[in-house]
Amino acid sequence: MKQLTGVLTIGFLVACAAPALAQQPQSKDSAKKAFTTAIPADARPPKGMCRIWIDAVPAAQQPAATDCATAVKNRPANARVIFGDDFADTSKSKSGDKAKLPPNVKGFTDVKPPAVILLPKRPTQQ
Repeated sequence: MKQLTGVLTIGFLVACAAPALAQQPQSKDSAKKAFTTAIPADARPPKGMCRIWIDAVPAAQQPAATDCATAVKNRPANARVIFGDDFADTSKSKSGDKAKLPPNVKGFTDVKPPAVILLPKRPTQQ
């Protein structure tokens, strides 16, 4: 009976310790390094396609662009998927250009603020 209690106690402690160890914070340096690596504009995939970008590999040696489903499925642990349509090139946009909405879309530009209705004050009871 003492052996069974000891085994169950150890099993309980291991079961409780595993999730607690999995929640330890990861190194912030590795997360920063992965996203601070700039991807050259000429290495980005065309619109509608994706590319697997492997960390610490030069741009000339990265895999070719492929369809997004294949890229997401075959992404290794030390890589990320770059989508072709998520890059906005700000060098081509003019400062005076605004994003134009289609003519049948209602925007918030012509909306008037609601009217303020003042309610009468309550008479004070004395």
